[in-house]
Amino acid sequence: MSSYAVRLVWSGDTAAGYAAYDRNHVVAMPPAEGFLDLSADAAFRGDPTLPNPEALLLAAASSCQLLSFLAVAARAAVGVTAYEDSASAVLDLAHSPARMDRIELRPQITVAAGNEPLDIERVHALVQQAHEECYIANTLAVPVVVMAGIRVAGPDRA
Repeated sequence: MSSYAVRLVWSGDTAAGYAAYDRNHVVAMPPAEGFLDLSADAAFRGDPTLPNPEALLLAAASSCQLLSFLAVAARAAVGVTAYEDSASAVLDLAHSPARMDRIELRPQITVAAGNEPLDIERVHALVQQAHEECYIANTLAVPVVVMAGIRVAGPDRA
């Protein structure tokens, strides 16, 4: 079993009301060094130039899918040479309480051509296996949908 800890630090004054207090704060994630500067989403009067909790949640889901996929691909002896995700999420403010409505992961995965023709459906099955093993997706109540594109690269392919 693994455990995790973070240290979050904020200071300011809320006495002047909702519109007046600073949303910026810092988080440390030991043993990683340094602090991560965060804020609220701009919709909640945060600094739009800083990451926010909603974006961090999306990044965690995307990163977990990547790492899960790399692990299952390596165990299946599939050579992955590139992976790029353009993930998105929508915060539903009409829902009470507000919540993420859906997380969509759109990884574009490049796999190396081997001696045998690579079965693209097999790679899609590995993407699905990785999704099922992704502990972040398994933890979230919001649907996490993975729509992967697979490209085979090799000496005879562009």
